[in-house]
Amino acid sequence: MWHSIGINEAMLRLRLLTWDVKDTLIRLRHPVGESYSAEARVHGIQVEPEALNKSFHQAYKVQSKHFPNYGLNRGLSSKQWWVDVVKQTFRLSGVHEDAVLAPIAEKLYQDFCIACNWEVLPGATETLRQCSQQGIRMAVISNFDKRLEKILSQCDLRHHFEFVFTSEDAGFAKPDQRIFLKALRISGVAPQLAAHVGDDYMKDYRAAREVGMHSFLLKRSGQANTWESDVPEEHLLPSLPHLLSVIEKG
Repeated sequence: MWHSIGINEAMLRLRLLTWDVKDTLIRLRHPVGESYSAEARVHGIQVEPEALNKSFHQAYKVQSKHFPNYGLNRGLSSKQWWVDVVKQTFRLSGVHEDAVLAPIAEKLYQDFCIACNWEVLPGATETLRQCSQQGIRMAVISNFDKRLEKILSQCDLRHHFEFVFTSEDAGFAKPDQRIFLKALRISGVAPQLAAHVGDDYMKDYRAAREVGMHSFLLKRSGQANTWESDVPEEHLLPSLPHLLSVIEKG
């Protein structure tokens, strides 16, 4: 049974703030299908972005089900996991020539490390800067692969964090409590003096609370919220800068 930690009217005093990354601090600049279609054109293959988008979501869902957390427990590397997703995306869209799929998949894997494919979300840079100025220690807890360090550096965000802890590093993914507990052990901070910020109700907000941390849920525009009645208003962030009005260094 998970429990909620109440927040007083006074500012929440914290020693550690952990962050989700994708769709909390950064997001893809273009839909996946557009990036895949553009790379295919370089190799002389015409596939509509919309078809690739649909195929990608199918391929990603199946791969995640059969090989969770990049298939690390099944002998896969995260790179091989992604290469397989890219190839299957194109196969589902009618492209089957492995001789051309291999270089496309390799190039796309490398391309998603660089800043031109990502954009920092509004308010993220300033919020992180002000949290750092307050002296609040910060870290990342993200369901991501080993490319995340480079992506954060490319987006000029890496220097805000003491450490970046991915599901590939941990060997298990959110909402598994162990990824949060291991991050707390690394930091040496008790859970009641730590908070997590993310955009996913189960993987970020609720999972962090299950280990005794505070947590805040970033509201995404256009998101259908089936959980809204379960999240007190004071735990919802209409924007990232709103966080600065409810926390301070403990």
